Amino acid sequence: MPTLDDILENVGEFDRFQKQTFFVLCLLSAAFTPVYVGVVFFGFIPEHRCFSPGAAELSQRCGWSLEEQLNHTVPEWGGHGSGFGSRCRRYEVDWNATGVSCTDPLGSLVGNRSTVPLGPCRDGWVYDSPGTSLVTEFNLVCEDSWKLDLFQSSVNAGFLIGSINIGYIADRFGRKFCLLNTILANVVCGILLVFVPTYLWIVILRFLQGLVSKGCWTAGYILVTEVVGPKYRRMVGILYQMAFSVGLLVFDAIAYAVPHWRWLQLAVTLPSCFFLLYYWCLPESPRWLISQGKNDKAMKIVSDMAKKNRKKMPSHFEDIKFEEEDGGKQSPSLIDLVRTPQMRKNTFILMYNWFTSSVLYQGLIMHMGVAAGNMYLDFLYSALVEFPAAFIIIITIDRVGRRYPWAAANLVAGAACLVTALIPEDIHWLKVIAACIGRMGITMAFEMVCFVNTELYPTYIRNLGVMVCSSLCDVGGVIVPFIVYRLVEVWHDLPLIVFTVLGLIAGGLVLLLPETKGRVLPETVEDVENFHG
Repeated sequence: MPTLDDILENVGEFDRFQKQTFFVLCLLSAAFTPVYVGVVFFGFIPEHRCFSPGAAELSQRCGWSLEEQLNHTVPEWGGHGSGFGSRCRRYEVDWNATGVSCTDPLGSLVGNRSTVPLGPCRDGWVYDSPGTSLVTEFNLVCEDSWKLDLFQSSVNAGFLIGSINIGYIADRFGRKFCLLNTILANVVCGILLVFVPTYLWIVILRFLQGLVSKGCWTAGYILVTEVVGPKYRRMVGILYQMAFSVGLLVFDAIAYAVPHWRWLQLAVTLPSCFFLLYYWCLPESPRWLISQGKNDKAMKIVSDMAKKNRKKMPSHFEDIKFEEEDGGKQSPSLIDLVRTPQMRKNTFILMYNWFTSSVLYQGLIMHMGVAAGNMYLDFLYSALVEFPAAFIIIITIDRVGRRYPWAAANLVAGAACLVTALIPEDIHWLKVIAACIGRMGITMAFEMVCFVNTELYPTYIRNLGVMVCSSLCDVGGVIVPFIVYRLVEVWHDLPLIVFTVLGLIAGGLVLLLPETKGRVLPETVEDVENFHG
């Protein structure tokens, strides 16, 4: 009995029909960017100072610049960062007292700075920023700085819960139904985020966005690989992820033009309304229709595909009836993922690599948001390196294989993080270069774990295996804001040391996995156990 792949060889594996579908879905992939990395611009932490009415008058009278304010009245004037310490307190002195010197105000008041009592910041903060962010609007500094961590963790918690549920909807009701409904939910939540007045509602809506957005992106990934022939699946999968990198560049440009977080949220949400037009221009997956026994609808789409591709459907395929694959022999079970030695090793290594990829990828982006320098330019440079990362994958996986490039990518990412941490702050350009190399390495690792995961599990448990292992990606996403924003208060580059350890361990573990280049996909657990070297 011929398969759909046999038919695609005659009507076009990646012709006009598939290219149109691929293009519109790549737009969807690019639009996922603000949800995934939005915290960099929505929650950027500007220079801030503890406001004191008397000190503010003194600063005005003396004509101090921000740097002079920091030098003369620390901790009165705060500094860069979001955590505790002297930044969150102020001197308990009377700045309106007569005889206060502009050159040494504290010395003229008390003589010994170390004996000056410190008190809480009672009058709020002043931010040195041309725009607004969650931090400036809700004062998410000092004792409230953890709320910024929660803002990003909430969307990753939504990813974790939503990807499983949305995956079920996509398998039960179809890829197109899933896409349209999650697009609508994402648009509604995105627009509501612009208008809700309280931090609590922002976190709730951010969580709801996470519930639907990653599942929507994944459904698009599945659909784009299901409408093309087998020779093109890996290529379109990598290019679909590269579209996300294009979205990073567009998002950076929009954020630079719109520095106010609520207007920025509106600017990146409104274009998503046009994705609802996909109801008319996006096909359902013929593979899903066949799996549901809807062969007539599947053949109608295949017929449209042939017409769009200007190919003629062979007569012996026109009335074909597909047989359902016999899935009754083996039913998927979580126990199968760890029941045998090779399966157990694969599962734990893949879970750790999903976790590490997420922590390093998101962590490097967040760390850049609290680093000194031009946030927009640094973000641009780090986003640009994702393109050579995808190119390296395409030219190496079928020549060198999967294992060694994947291991090297993790090792390079870990080593680059260590180098970045050791470079002094005053050589900022060199730190940016090292961080970009780390970003390129972890981008390669992230993209490779996506498809190698599917190659290491037998057919009957493949979807379950990917779902379980990739859930660690979202666990990492929940944890990483706390790693970055808490450890940066101990030492600015301490998160990079953590990333170094995680990346180097991941690279070593990858070498323990079997090479899948040129291998037939395993069908049973026994195939996996015999899948060596």
